[in-house]
Amino acid sequence: PPLTLLPTADLSPARKIVLLVVDGLGYDYLRRQLPDGVLSRHLRGRMDSVFPTTTAAAITTLLTGVGPQQHAITGWFMWLREIGQVTTILPFRSRGAGADLTDVGFDVVNLLGAPPFFSRHDRESHILSPAWIVESAFSRASGGSARREGYTDLKDFFSRLGTQVKTGSARYIYAYWPEFDSLAHSHGVSSEQVQRHFADLDAAFGRFLDDIAGQDTCVIVTADHGFIDTGPAHYIELAKHPVLADCLARPLCGEPRAAYCYVQPGKAALFERYIEDQLAAYCECIPSHDLVDAGYFGLGAAHPELTHRIGDYTLLMKDRFVIKDYMEGERPFYFAGVHSGLSEAELRVPLIVADV
Repeated sequence: PPLTLLPTADLSPARKIVLLVVDGLGYDYLRRQLPDGVLSRHLRGRMDSVFPTTTAAAITTLLTGVGPQQHAITGWFMWLREIGQVTTILPFRSRGAGADLTDVGFDVVNLLGAPPFFSRHDRESHILSPAWIVESAFSRASGGSARREGYTDLKDFFSRLGTQVKTGSARYIYAYWPEFDSLAHSHGVSSEQVQRHFADLDAAFGRFLDDIAGQDTCVIVTADHGFIDTGPAHYIELAKHPVLADCLARPLCGEPRAAYCYVQPGKAALFERYIEDQLAAYCECIPSHDLVDAGYFGLGAAHPELTHRIGDYTLLMKDRFVIKDYMEGERPFYFAGVHSGLSEAELRVPLIVADV
């Protein structure tokens, strides 16, 4: 249904629309950290992200206009039965070996259950994203007919965005900023590094609004998900649970806080019993089809590959816990900040609207 916070009629007077996506900026963080900042002064309210609360699923929703139920991009790690591999979907590489899937002739366009939003309207469209991903396979496929432009840093980002707003006639601009997410993963969302960066981002956003004043533009700011902090004590390593690992037919897929499990034939009962006996304090184990039936991935008819991409069971991690496994060729790594779960901090994202 349409957003009650942003009725369609509110967009009609604007000749230009900017959708600025700050990767990882949760509603709770915004309200807590800079309640009097520029972004907060234009805050309309909060929305809920998609499930799982992660970039791969949520950004694809923002780029296609449909939920994971339809586009079937279900997490960072995805089992694609079309090619018989577990993949890291946004880099579009095989997991572990890291082989580029375009080299084997597979097109990411074939994965999407809906055409890009940019190709479904008649307004001139532009995408502004980091230079290092602007020409990636996923960017090209999800960008459709939009013109793509890369940037290097925060100053360059807002400079180019301002130029795009002030150039030409009616247009739609999608602008993606990932640095908040990167710092929150590395240092934790409560860290000084993230706080400093967010203050810089808020100030730069204020200067940007001043720069484009009088351009008949509606600037919408939101995020794909929020964050929580975690630590080594909250990491569940699959290698330390060999009985559980032996039940699995494939590596864990999805996300560290919403892990899809593909269970070997005949081992479902053992799998369920082990989770109940050993890991119940850390996660909830739910048959994945129950999540589809309950509307976790969205509403309406499902993509035909959805059930194949979410495994037999989903482990929904509790509190601040994550679960990890590693394939040959992968080095163990630990994030200080994580997302993809269903806590309010991860699920709630802001809706910010500024008319200039």
